[in-house]
Amino acid sequence: MSLAKTSLASASRGRPVFTRIRQEAENLISHDLSIAALVTPAVLEQPSLEAAVIYRVASRLGDTTISIEQIRRTYTDIVADDASIGAAFEADILAFLDRDPSCKRLIEPLLYFKGFQALATHRLAHALWNQGRYDFGLYLQSRSSEVFQTDIHPAAKIGKGIFLDHATGLVVGSTAVIEDDVSLLQDVTLGGTGKEAGDRHPKIRHGVLIGAGAKVLGNIEVGHCARIATGSVVLHPVPPKTTVAGVPAQVVGDAGCAEPARSMDQILAAKMARG
Repeated sequence: MSLAKTSLASASRGRPVFTRIRQEAENLISHDLSIAALVTPAVLEQPSLEAAVIYRVASRLGDTTISIEQIRRTYTDIVADDASIGAAFEADILAFLDRDPSCKRLIEPLLYFKGFQALATHRLAHALWNQGRYDFGLYLQSRSSEVFQTDIHPAAKIGKGIFLDHATGLVVGSTAVIEDDVSLLQDVTLGGTGKEAGDRHPKIRHGVLIGAGAKVLGNIEVGHCARIATGSVVLHPVPPKTTVAGVPAQVVGDAGCAEPARSMDQILAAKMARG
């Protein structure tokens, strides 16, 4: 066994998340043997959560240009040297279980949810970008766009505990920052305002909820635990713990709760909407 694979095998010792995922895999097969061809190699034959995520993502991204095995080897080597990536995988899976009412098991994001798989792809692309392997990172961005319908630049900085609900149409620019425990729905754009160079994309602080179809444009800050309503166009900084709505977006009240990203409450109260 290679040093990288040994590191991955030891990564899951004492970690209950992967233990539970393995139990769910066994239960799944016991109820529907026809799914074993997916579940056995993706989970039961893997030594750790990291290895399982890498296997699943590589199987989705590999093609005749860059093979599944090449992506697996590259990601395995990177994860073996950076324990924070494995911790992010775990936090992201838990975020899906916590915030998505349709998600009943930890195994579901790993096997089926393209939002989680797109995040995992970005984590590899970002690591490659930081190593100066820009073209490999851009290739993975391109493949993710094809396979998952998300377009996240490999230079973008993304924290852990991220929930991409549905994920289709998500666009994240190269100088964007997304801190921990943020939730974004489908068709969200974190973009620039034109052809300006330099630092030109939004900074999303921890705990923020961004509703479906919202556009946040320019080098502006969305303060921690803020809430951006569905369909809004945000052109100015958003104060912490507030709700903004409209085109262009304006503050319409407080955030409605302590942790908007976890509550996933997108309904504006009547008095807030009137304000």
